Amino acid sequence: MGNYTTVLKIAPAFLLAGTMMLNAQQTDSIRKETKIEEVVLIGYGKQKKTDLTGSITSISAKDFNGGATSPAQLIQGKTPGVSITGNSGAPGAGSSIRIRGIGTLSASQSPLIVIDGVPQDFNGISGAADPLSLINPNDIETFDILKDASATAIYGNRASNGVILVTTKRGSAGKFKVNFSTLASVSTKMKNTPVLSADEFRTFINKNASDAYKAKLGTADTNWQDLIYQAAWGTDNNIAFTGGIKGLPYRLSLGYNEQNGIVKTNSFRRTSAGLNLTPKFFDNHLSVTVNAKGTFTDNQFAAGGVIGSATYFDPTQPVYSGNSNYGGYYEWLLNGNLNVNANANPLAQLAATRDVSSVLRGLGNIQLDYKFHFLPDMHLNVNAGYDYAKGYGAKTESGLYKTAFADKGRYRSYEQEKKNKLLETYLSYTKTIEAINTNVDLVGGYAYQNFHRFEPFEPTYKGTGKIDPETGNNTDVRNVLISFYGRGIFTIANRYIISASVRRDGSSRFWNGVDTSHLWGTFPGVSVAWKINEESFLKGKGINTLKLRAGWGKTGNQELTNVPDYPAFSSYSLSNGGAQYYLGDQFYQMYRPDIFNPNLTWETTTTENVGLDFGFAKNRIFGSIDLFQKKAEKLLVDSPIFAGDVSNHNVLNAGTMESKGIEGSITVVPIKTENTSWELSFNATHYNSKVTNLVDRADSSFFIPQGGISGGVGNTIQAHVVGNQPYSFYVYQQVYGPDGKPLDGVFVDRNGDGKITEADKYFYKSTQPDVILGFNTKFTYRNWDAGLSARAVIGNYVYNNAASNSSLQSGSTNEYLQNVYNTAVNNNFSIPRYFSDLFVENASFLRLDNVNLGYNFRDIFAPGSSLRVYGMAQNVFVITKYTGVDPEVFGNIDNGYYQMPRVYSLGLNFNF
Repeated sequence: MGNYTTVLKIAPAFLLAGTMMLNAQQTDSIRKETKIEEVVLIGYGKQKKTDLTGSITSISAKDFNGGATSPAQLIQGKTPGVSITGNSGAPGAGSSIRIRGIGTLSASQSPLIVIDGVPQDFNGISGAADPLSLINPNDIETFDILKDASATAIYGNRASNGVILVTTKRGSAGKFKVNFSTLASVSTKMKNTPVLSADEFRTFINKNASDAYKAKLGTADTNWQDLIYQAAWGTDNNIAFTGGIKGLPYRLSLGYNEQNGIVKTNSFRRTSAGLNLTPKFFDNHLSVTVNAKGTFTDNQFAAGGVIGSATYFDPTQPVYSGNSNYGGYYEWLLNGNLNVNANANPLAQLAATRDVSSVLRGLGNIQLDYKFHFLPDMHLNVNAGYDYAKGYGAKTESGLYKTAFADKGRYRSYEQEKKNKLLETYLSYTKTIEAINTNVDLVGGYAYQNFHRFEPFEPTYKGTGKIDPETGNNTDVRNVLISFYGRGIFTIANRYIISASVRRDGSSRFWNGVDTSHLWGTFPGVSVAWKINEESFLKGKGINTLKLRAGWGKTGNQELTNVPDYPAFSSYSLSNGGAQYYLGDQFYQMYRPDIFNPNLTWETTTTENVGLDFGFAKNRIFGSIDLFQKKAEKLLVDSPIFAGDVSNHNVLNAGTMESKGIEGSITVVPIKTENTSWELSFNATHYNSKVTNLVDRADSSFFIPQGGISGGVGNTIQAHVVGNQPYSFYVYQQVYGPDGKPLDGVFVDRNGDGKITEADKYFYKSTQPDVILGFNTKFTYRNWDAGLSARAVIGNYVYNNAASNSSLQSGSTNEYLQNVYNTAVNNNFSIPRYFSDLFVENASFLRLDNVNLGYNFRDIFAPGSSLRVYGMAQNVFVITKYTGVDPEVFGNIDNGYYQMPRVYSLGLNFNF
């Protein structure tokens, strides 16, 4: 899928080229020290940070977390109201971002991400776990996070879950500069899942199993988890050239990142290039911004389920069988053949599987900003963007091993192509009207965005000659969004600010083939602010910032997940290969109707926000606090429905959900001298979401199952139900004996009918924590710098599926032995008790995310050049009562989770 040479080997060539370019460029500009007030992107414009009326947080490169391999890691724990959880510890897996908690049920919960003015597709690309991980984090300059609806309404169509504006680095006219950075790292596992050792497992089986199963014990002492994990090396190398040639500011960057996973055979490679040009024409009346970014990634994924196999495989058995059967690996047999019910040898799984992919992505746009000659206060902005991604890969499973032995091997290739086209144009007018001491900022525009996805039919080919499925269809889908929007901001006497916006959106996703009444949604927003510190009665009182904010807005959501692309349109689909109709002497596939809802329309969220920004002691102490309330209506829900339709479930606009919360941050700079500085930042978030209504005409016992688990068939452990938090755990209340041990199969009869049935289950805890905390500090002394960042989540609960799967049955069923979680010895359950609340564990934690120490050598090559040498550790430690490996599991169901690695790094950063 691609041959690479470590960039470290070609770094001298980069440096030589940089030196030649430095000598070739003779012009320079005079550097001026200018105090510039911080400006924040607000969508289709900018605003001074001191004039913001909505809840917006800006994070720049100087505050990013170090060592990040994906963009989301740069801001993890940096701002209140934003929760970032790794999808897994696999390299390139990326993260899931949530702003102010859960805002919907079946629709996407991810924020809208806009990169250099181009709104992104919410869905990923085949072959890549996270589309955002395809962007080189070293190219990013700032994140502007819009959290409340008064700020996000200008992006109304997909902004219910917040908006993140990503701005990449740009060049600047002046002296030619080169930045080269290189980082080498080693990643290790945190710890193993706490299952029994070989000796402990022998004791467990000899105490609880029959003689027939005792006889199955082996004599080996194999730690299967140690055998699948490895110390994994990685490298991240980047070089950037910036400067200006004859009025053409530019930035050219190249990057190479290679990360090996802590699970053997797992790896990620990313090669990236970026170009930014910002010329001006016509006496600076026409500003042109060109952004072009390209990435190519190679992935090799570990065999699916290998972590679970290493957790449960009998530790008394050897790795190898001593013969050549099944690749020479030990496997459980039954009557001389493979025992298909038994766990597979995890090392054999790794040897049998080659799962690789490559993804090519190109993202670019050109933005023209024309300042009218006859009216310089008015600008015309045109933004044309194109985002292209193509993913392709193949999974090969050898027939020599148990994994695909029955099929004599399996092979499946896949491909996906995605195109995102954007055209936006808007007029802006900014004018200070001296007569009334008011600044007016007006924007009005139009946007067109076209998403296209193509996936060819790709079956699985088996060594037996069979194809599964035998027939199928290509997927060719197009979705279009058309929008009209406007905004006005009025700043009166530099003290009172009023902002109002409205956006009208139309989406093809809701087209039912008949009318357009459900296609369009209108999303208004309004906010006000009072800069109290500008009032005369506070002048000279030592208060630098004191601003009261209030906002209201409505936003929309149309991003459905795991449902057809046109859920409102009546259509027919060809049946799969296993659903054919026999006529005469031949089988035929039939077209069958798809479930649809012609009345489907936008999910809407109304948000109210009140905030206070403050700053004291020359802004050595500053921060903000926000109170918010959200109400989501016409929730897009994939819900069970009454009998009589073509399916037992459908996508509905059903129900409402309300959320209330508070968030705040404070930064203190206790030391700030010429040689020494120390900064401490702390943020906290609390929110509470509750489902207030679901499907009409359903009784109080109605709920929507969620959260599939391992064990049994189709079991779920979570549910949405009126009156409770979304994703509440739906379990039985465990009864304990006098000794404090849980009683096997004994649960509280909550309805008092004298028997234990489904009616005795209750809703206990949820995936929603009570409080999320973040802490960051930076310290510099002369040329030394140090920093750390930490996070804490209080009231976090996780369902421990690895523990719930363990019982005495592991040594008495299906003619094989299976290792158990260490709590199984104490629980002594005869069979797995999947629905006991015993397995919903308190997973509150404190995690030290990052510690770094560096030294900066100044004027090392020439005046103005520098070399920073630094060391860093990530995921340093976790303090928790959770019995599993990692308490931070996305979705809060722990079942063979690929743990976050502990990473040690050494880096060099050259500037000259």
